Amino acid sequence: MKPQNLGRQSPTSRKLTTGCEIIDGCLRGGFPCNSLTEIVAESGCGKTQLCLQLSLCAQLPISHGGLDGSALYLHSEFPFPFRRLHQLSRSFHQSNPSIYANHNDNPCDHVFVQNVNSVDHLFDIMPRIDAFVGNTKNRFPLKLIVLDSVAALFRSEFDNTPSDLRKRASLFFKISGKLKQLANNFDLAVVITNQVTDLVESSDGLSGLRIGNLRYLYSSGRRVVPALGLAWANCVNSRFFISRSNETICKENDESGRSSVSIRAQRRLEIVFSPHLPGSSCEFKITPEGICELQA
Repeated sequence: MKPQNLGRQSPTSRKLTTGCEIIDGCLRGGFPCNSLTEIVAESGCGKTQLCLQLSLCAQLPISHGGLDGSALYLHSEFPFPFRRLHQLSRSFHQSNPSIYANHNDNPCDHVFVQNVNSVDHLFDIMPRIDAFVGNTKNRFPLKLIVLDSVAALFRSEFDNTPSDLRKRASLFFKISGKLKQLANNFDLAVVITNQVTDLVESSDGLSGLRIGNLRYLYSSGRRVVPALGLAWANCVNSRFFISRSNETICKENDESGRSSVSIRAQRRLEIVFSPHLPGSSCEFKITPEGICELQA
């Protein structure tokens, strides 16, 4: 196979719909199983919103782009947005009444939330995750694992010394190795969120290369880079980036003749790298009902 054809190949694994047609089109079906997919974004861009929506979409039948399964949401950013999950769940239930036995069946019952306080805590609960994934008696077997976010687990536990950096990199590979094992053994989709940091260039202009970034990313008018550097970048199969910018909208009032100015947030999802997708991007918006495409 020629190198230029690699990006055109579709993975043989199933994909999980995002519930948003424009994003599914950009990702050629959604988030893949048997793979670690990272969503990188600054706070307020919508990475948690997307993960919540994925957790509900996992319950959809395979014929509708779902995985006919439940989701385990490992949450390290506190507090967990239970209110938002319930809001999305009501809308999801109304849109998909046929997949539930009765009107009282709550989609939230199939999203299992586990707080994770530290790296050590994550490793402590891994044996329980193994047992939970292997339980085939559940109506919705576990088909999606979300870790939101990986950067929060390493926020203050390590110093910027060679020994700590080596230890941190070792933990990166240990975490990703375990999640990849689960994904491959049980045909799961694994989605991990990551934060960004502002890019501060050195005098030689090579800081972007030193931390494993092939090019600059922009969000809120700033140059940013994914957190955790090159060692972590090598642990994920795909990296998607969500950026945010503000659009100024001017409207004239026909009656008074005055104009009003409002600011609308613009959000864009971009494929940074992926073994099965070419580089592309799309815009979306966040509504009370969830993430959806922009209306023309």
